[in-house]
Amino acid sequence: MGFLSKFFGGGNDGSSQKAKDRLKIVLIHDRTDISPQLLDNLRDEIIDVLAKYMDIDTRKIEINLDHDDNAVALVANIPILRIRRGKVNDIT
Repeated sequence: MGFLSKFFGGGNDGSSQKAKDRLKIVLIHDRTDISPQLLDNLRDEIIDVLAKYMDIDTRKIEINLDHDDNAVALVANIPILRIRRGKVNDIT
């Protein structure tokens, strides 16, 4: 029975929750007309700007769009390792 319960969703591996989260992201992208490529470009630019002022953990960055009936919000979880003190060099 253990095999069947895992096969039909009774397992505790979290894969069904991951699939639901991915589906939510796809639906939000469809509703906001933001392509995954545009979101990736936005993510890269946000990282570039923040990297001028602080060291961040790029492996653990999460950027998503949250949607309700009236608005869409960009939600970013960006782990900061260290704030850089002193003068920031311009990137030009």
